[in-house]
Amino acid sequence: MRHIRHQRICIMSAKGPPSCLAMLVALLAFCLIGPAAHAGDSERGRYLVEALTACDNCHTPRGAAGYDLSSRFSGGTQTFSDKSYVVRGPNISSDRETGVGAWSDEELRAAIVDGVGRDGRLAPVMPSDSYKPLTARDLDAIIAFLRSATPIPPRLMPGASAAFDEASLADKNARGLYVASLARCLSCHSEEVDGGPDYQNRLGAGGKTFRNAAGVIVASNITSHSVKGVGAWSDDELKRAITQGVARDGALLKPPMSTLSKAHFSKMSLDDLDALVAWLRTIPPKE
Repeated sequence: MRHIRHQRICIMSAKGPPSCLAMLVALLAFCLIGPAAHAGDSERGRYLVEALTACDNCHTPRGAAGYDLSSRFSGGTQTFSDKSYVVRGPNISSDRETGVGAWSDEELRAAIVDGVGRDGRLAPVMPSDSYKPLTARDLDAIIAFLRSATPIPPRLMPGASAAFDEASLADKNARGLYVASLARCLSCHSEEVDGGPDYQNRLGAGGKTFRNAAGVIVASNITSHSVKGVGAWSDDELKRAITQGVARDGALLKPPMSTLSKAHFSKMSLDDLDALVAWLRTIPPKE
């Protein structure tokens, strides 16, 4: 919001110097129209987001009828991948924990036009280069509109909705849940309902669809079901799939799993890998 600092102003008569009179007129005009212009910033931001920048396309989940605006800006359902990354549009609602509610305006500006987030450079799929021409006023308007959006917390995986303490990680299954949550295994391998993973009824059942350069990929069932899931897989077969991207029959897995396996999960410690496999065995079987 623009603020007018208290100033010592000499109010001159009409016979006074023209420059001083002009300054007075300009100041009065600012006082009259400045706040009104600011009051419209959020509506200007709405126009920019809904008609031009299309932020919903990446940051709002989709249902059968299109965008699920009841969960607006809580994170997109599309997955974007390349050789070096696999990402989804994150939560940009005003939720302070998982959205951008705690971000400063300067941090939001850097993310939007420079592609730099709090933790470093954003994935190239963030079209910051296209947003560099934004005027200062329009950039502030977009931020004002995002601030006005309802804060939407994410759907949290059961048992992993709060910080773990170090002592609890001594339990193998607890450690496996910890690893699975950080690696986001179940956000990919749980069937989605209304644009988000259904952890309650379809935990680990697969069915999530990914569209990338490899085509249309459907996440597999990783429950303990002996036929539909991985219940009949050996520990070594599961570990190979996780860290090397190789299926039980020796076939190479498709992205995003193949990318994650080679670039990230191949670096997982043996203890964490053992714990993850042990915890996967505890997921109830689902067809």
